[in-house]
Amino acid sequence: MIVLLKAPPFATVQDFGFPTGRAWGLPRGGAMDPVLLALANELVGNPPDAAAIEWALGPGALRAEHPTRIAVLGPAAISVNDIPLDPPELVFPVAAGATVSLDPGPQRRYSYLAVAGGFEVPAVLGSRSTYLPGGIGGHEGRRLRDGDRLLVGAAQRAGGHFQVVVPELVEPAEFEEVVIRVIRGTQWSRFDESERRTLLEQPYSVDPASDRLGYRLLGPPIRPSETATLPSEAACPGAIQIPDGGQPIVLMPDGPTVGGYAKLAVVIHADLRKLAQCRPGRVIRFREVSLETARACYSEGR
Repeated sequence: MIVLLKAPPFATVQDFGFPTGRAWGLPRGGAMDPVLLALANELVGNPPDAAAIEWALGPGALRAEHPTRIAVLGPAAISVNDIPLDPPELVFPVAAGATVSLDPGPQRRYSYLAVAGGFEVPAVLGSRSTYLPGGIGGHEGRRLRDGDRLLVGAAQRAGGHFQVVVPELVEPAEFEEVVIRVIRGTQWSRFDESERRTLLEQPYSVDPASDRLGYRLLGPPIRPSETATLPSEAACPGAIQIPDGGQPIVLMPDGPTVGGYAKLAVVIHADLRKLAQCRPGRVIRFREVSLETARACYSEGR
């Protein structure tokens, strides 16, 4: 059992998401950064898709009711019983009754806290992920709150090595631009060349009004040569929609499965987690790649 003594401003239980359901309007959902989730689980001996806490936007603390191992991925200051882990460790043992405090750094938006055995919240439609718009999955279908008690499963095996190679997702320099690769979207031809160049040549930043459904971008407006509103059609995570106001919106894992805005481009799968880790205000630039390159990056996990 893990008890949330102080929940961070935003935390949910997530795994790899719902394996089916898009035909019914249920998005895949799941971890915004599935690579960090899988690595955190590896460190404590869990399957890569075990349920963990997706931790964001601030500090918090929890108490372990039984001896266990905890892994945290994403830069963070960690203390056990008010004693800082110095140097910070990615995975560490926790005694029964011990309090673990976590204060994420500014480099990334999401950190992942995995516990040996994984969090045993009820599975819904094949997943333990939280889908907030539908109020299902995770812990009571909502964000974690102070006092929440989370059951932990039986540890399956010894944890992995204490050092793992964590992919660099966002450069630590606070004002350095992040390059996000895209392919052409289904309505690419509805935009003039000048509007396409705007997307690919001008900087954008992540709007604070961004969440697991979609990231709004601040920057030069983009307008299609025809109306931006179309009959609804299938949409996917990473689709860059251009509403009538011209400010791009990138659909994220919890985003809708259909949409009626023109889709100028699509963030490639390998870079969607990189965008997810960009905190509000982070400056990004888009770079077009071929469909073949996008497929190769997907296959190679880069």
